[in-house]
Amino acid sequence: MNRFEDTKVLLTGAGSGIGRATALRLVAEGAAVFAVDLSGEGLARTAAEAAGPGRIATRVADVADEDAVVAAVRAAADESGGIDVLVNVAGVHRTTPIDRLTVDDLHQLFSVNAVGTALFCREALPLLPDGTGVIVNVASSAASHGNPYMTAYAASKGAVLGFSLSLAAEVAHRGIRVVPVSPGSVATPLVGPHVLPPDLDASYYRRIHAPFGTARPEQIAGVIAFAASHDAGHLTGAELRVDGGSHI
Repeated sequence: MNRFEDTKVLLTGAGSGIGRATALRLVAEGAAVFAVDLSGEGLARTAAEAAGPGRIATRVADVADEDAVVAAVRAAADESGGIDVLVNVAGVHRTTPIDRLTVDDLHQLFSVNAVGTALFCREALPLLPDGTGVIVNVASSAASHGNPYMTAYAASKGAVLGFSLSLAAEVAHRGIRVVPVSPGSVATPLVGPHVLPPDLDASYYRRIHAPFGTARPEQIAGVIAFAASHDAGHLTGAELRVDGGSHI
């Protein structure tokens, strides 16, 4: 499929996990992807793995730095000749009991997950074409379902979800679609280092284990690609929850 032929995509968090899988999927479907991440090494690996009729350019940037976001969006527009689709994947994760939660934890989670997403949307929206522009923001199933020891992370992703739904209403008059995608448990570097410490009760997570198991990044990337494509042309302002049935 070449659903993204002649489509210019700005993608954050492209250096690993869901972001890398999304970059590879979109390039394989013909997109010109401008990939942003804090890790230059991660971006280099993504670029090396990308193959298909599309192409990829990369830029190292901190999504929580306003000046860096402004510069990255301008660079994306200059490199590709515009922006048709914005995909915000960049995020950080913390598993922290409430009695150990720090102000630094809160600042980092909200700065990257919520503020970074909002800044890229703000800067890219004037460049997105009326009638065909698309924004896909990665939230989390934690945004709408309780998860012990993830209060701050869930709140930051809840902000992404609420922001996305309201933004969809705000830009509907331009014919621009906004779709939040909420993964459940995914086998990525984001989650791997944050396994629950042995002193915490993990019974809740054993109880909600997804019948379909832990997702692969490629499975989430497939949903993101659908949401960003013309196949989802009548979809906006609705959360796509991809959790393998953990919250049926």
